Amino acid sequence: MIIGVLREVKDNENRVAVTCDGVGKLTSAGHLVLIETMAGAGSGISNEQFEDAGAEIAGNRNELCDRAGLVLKIKEPVPEEYNIFKPGQMLFTFFHFASSRQLTEAMLNAKLTCVAYETVETLDGNLPLLSPMSEVAGKAASIIAANYLSRSAGGKGVLASSVAGVKPARFVVAGGGNVGQAAAAVALGMGAEVLILERTEEKISKLTGIFPQASVVLSTQENVQKHVKGADVVIGAAYIPGARAPQIVSRKMVKQMEEGSVIVDAAIDQGGCIETSRPTTHSNPVYVEEGVIHYCVTNMPGAFPRTSTCALAGATLPYVLELAARGMKAFEKEDMRKGLNICNGKITNRGVAEAHKMPYSDPIELLG
Repeated sequence: MIIGVLREVKDNENRVAVTCDGVGKLTSAGHLVLIETMAGAGSGISNEQFEDAGAEIAGNRNELCDRAGLVLKIKEPVPEEYNIFKPGQMLFTFFHFASSRQLTEAMLNAKLTCVAYETVETLDGNLPLLSPMSEVAGKAASIIAANYLSRSAGGKGVLASSVAGVKPARFVVAGGGNVGQAAAAVALGMGAEVLILERTEEKISKLTGIFPQASVVLSTQENVQKHVKGADVVIGAAYIPGARAPQIVSRKMVKQMEEGSVIVDAAIDQGGCIETSRPTTHSNPVYVEEGVIHYCVTNMPGAFPRTSTCALAGATLPYVLELAARGMKAFEKEDMRKGLNICNGKITNRGVAEAHKMPYSDPIELLG
C-alpha cells in the first residue's frame, strides 16, 4: 500500500505521524511511504533522514493524497484540508469528532474511512493511542498552570510548592484518568497540594493507593463547588471515549474562584469539561473569564514535539502496519473497529452520533 504522511498545518503543531524507525518497518513490509516535504522538521527529522530511512518526499499535499491509500496525520483536518482527500481513502489521526459538527460533516461528505487514534480500544478497555498523549498533556498541564500562577504571567502570584512554612498552591484535578493522574503526579512533584475529583468509589480507592499524598473525593456537585472555589488551579481532565466531555465545572463555580487563579482544560479537544472553556492556540493560549486565567489549547502535546512524536508514533505503528497490510479487513479485529468513526459516509461511533444527533450505523453491518 502507498502510505502518505502529511505535514501538520494547525497552529504550532510540530508533531509528525511517523519516525524514521517507522518508515523503515513499513518499507521493509513492502509499503511505499510518501512524506510531505518538511513534515518532520518540527520534530527534528529532516527530509534527508526520512529518505535515508526509505521514504519518498512528496512536494505537496495534493500529490501525496492523489497517490496514497492510507493517509496519516496527528491532528484533525482543518477547513483548508477538507478538500484534499479522495473518496474511499483511509485517514488515521486524532479526530475528536464529538467536539465539531463541521468536521464531522466534512469527513462524511468526503466519504472517507476515518480511524481515530482516540477511540482505538483494547479488549481490556485501554486506549493505547490516546494514553501517551494524555500523559504528555497531563504533565504539561501542571507545568503550564504553575507558570501562569506567577504574577508576571497575570496570575495571583502563588508558587506551586511551599516555602518557609507558607502553604503551597492548591491544585484541583477534575478526573482521575490518564490525564488527571499525570497532572497530579507532576503537581505533587512540584510540592503542590492536590485534590482529585472522581466519579466512582472503585476509582477513588485505586487513586488513593497511587497518590497517598493527595486527597481523592467523589465528584458530586457539592464537592466540585466546594473545592473549585478554594483552588488556585483547576485542571479539567474528564474524558469519555469518542463522546463530548462531561461538563463538571459551571460558570457559577468559576466565578467563585479568586481573581488570578488558573484553569487548564485538557479536555478541550472533546469540547471541554468547564463551562467557561473555549478552544485556544499556542499562538494565543490564554484568556481571562470571570477573573480567572483560562488555558485551553487544543493540541497541548504539540508544544513538546520531540517527546510526543516518539511516544505517539511508537504506539500507532502496529496499527498502521495492520491497516496497510489488511485494509478494510483490519476492522475484523475489535480494537481496530472501535477506532472506526466514519465509514462510507456513515457514522460508526455511537458517541459521535449522539453528540451531533445524527444517525448511527453499526460497523459490523456496514463491513458485512
